[in-house]
Amino acid sequence: MKNKIKVAVLMGGKSSEHEISILSGQQVVKNLDKKRYEVLPVVISKDGTKWQLTSVNSILSLDNPIGLMGTDKELVIQNTHQLAGNTIASEKDLDVVFIAIHGPFGEDGKLQGILETSGIPYTGSGVLASSIGMDKPMFRKVMLSQKIPIPKYVVVDKRDPVSYIYKTLGTLPYFVKPVDQGSSVGSSLVKTKKDLPKALKIAFKYSDLALVDEYVDGLEVTCAVIGNEKPVALPVTEIHPLKGEFFNYESKYTESGSEEITPARISKSLTLKIQKLSVDVYKAIGCRGFGRVDFILKDGKYPIVLEINTIPGLTPMSLLPKAAKAAGISYSDLLDTIIEHAIEKN
Repeated sequence: MKNKIKVAVLMGGKSSEHEISILSGQQVVKNLDKKRYEVLPVVISKDGTKWQLTSVNSILSLDNPIGLMGTDKELVIQNTHQLAGNTIASEKDLDVVFIAIHGPFGEDGKLQGILETSGIPYTGSGVLASSIGMDKPMFRKVMLSQKIPIPKYVVVDKRDPVSYIYKTLGTLPYFVKPVDQGSSVGSSLVKTKKDLPKALKIAFKYSDLALVDEYVDGLEVTCAVIGNEKPVALPVTEIHPLKGEFFNYESKYTESGSEEITPARISKSLTLKIQKLSVDVYKAIGCRGFGRVDFILKDGKYPIVLEINTIPGLTPMSLLPKAAKAAGISYSDLLDTIIEHAIEKN
């Protein structure tokens, strides 16, 4: 009988998206086929110093972690064993690591670098693509070099006068966000001049630099991509926030926070255009495994690329699993595919 594939699922981590990552990790652990995989859940603490190996049952019995968002409090996890050297490298005979960590540390190339030096196959993009995907200004530069449409933008630090923003972008509204966060953490829609300093202050809580975009009014859509050398785009999803003026954290992670419709109710020609652009973006930064590209449809017909998520959410409310389902791919089969691509690239 063939041995099971030994997979460690990493979640938590030193990120503002710590709790979201645990939700993603729970779903991965829950949906991995236990007949095919030996699953080792690993929760990384908020300060990154503790890598705790625990059981499948302990992970699946955890309380909803969202209430701890923005605090220093950690979830209490039963039956844990701290890994030696605070890395997964101490665990023997691993076949693959499934990274379910979003945002800084998990999605920006740092964790990928640790795993590269350990020689352990892992899911998703490599060090460079992960770094570019998380670094919004660098991502925008790559898009410009490939002539892929993006919003007009400016990058500012705490010393820059707001007049510099007005001079560069012109009239409001603007969209302000930290340069290296996900899940809309620290993001604000700015409609009046008096609100701009507050929005910048929020962004600077998470990063030394802020990205300020011209606000593009239009339908927000997203398109997931799966694959290595020959990536394939999944059905396009349209997004309608119900608990905010844009697809913010509350809209993404609270029940009935948004309405997502897959496939998007747009023309076939526009769908194909978005799917092609998504694959182009994915290839431009060298993604592997899986990812998701976010767009605004200017005037309802011109796709403007906002960003790429190299480790998109895997919670029950997340967009990638919904797009996969619309394509006839179950959650369990989606995880199988992601793992197969991880092993293939090694």
